[in-house]
Amino acid sequence: MKPVPPATPLRKAPVQRRSAERLTRILDACADLLDEVGYDELSTRAVAVRAGVPIGSVYRFFGNKRQMADALAQRNLEHYSERVTERLKEAPKGDWRTAMDAVLDEYLAMKRTAPGFSLVDFGNQIPVGARHSEPNRRVADRLTDLLSGYLGRTPDEALRRTFLVAVETADTLVHLSFRVDPEGDAEIIREMRELLRAYLGRVLD
Repeated sequence: MKPVPPATPLRKAPVQRRSAERLTRILDACADLLDEVGYDELSTRAVAVRAGVPIGSVYRFFGNKRQMADALAQRNLEHYSERVTERLKEAPKGDWRTAMDAVLDEYLAMKRTAPGFSLVDFGNQIPVGARHSEPNRRVADRLTDLLSGYLGRTPDEALRRTFLVAVETADTLVHLSFRVDPEGDAEIIREMRELLRAYLGRVLD
């Protein structure tokens, strides 16, 4: 089970600080507009206006809105990885239950608060990027690489498969919980935690 490739790269990577700041404004504007109008009504021109940049600046980085949303999903994954890493800095090494809580808690927090995340998250909810990019596998690969050292495990095929099963399960149940309740149904989330503890305990204990 080989790791999947990263998300679609930018047409042109920012080199100077001003260019990087402009890219940040564009992605921030994209996230805000996704919350306001949804993906179907999103346009590169509207993003340029909201970000306060020329339309050419948007096309310097992205060929279309699909690539822009994919870049936002990739940025979400980077921010999510940073949040999980910070949570685990003070945690006891090797405790997979603490790691699981950090992974779930930070995802739920972003689901509730991060602009555009409820629609895009890591690329699952709208047709962003190429079909073979498999966002859940990308997340599982990132978590495997992130947590293997913390858990004292080799990031081999078996561990990647374990995290892929856990990510696919959590993804389905989290989205169910948010369909039932805009803030995430507490009972469904509780049962999801129990299900994941039972599965991961069988594999990781």
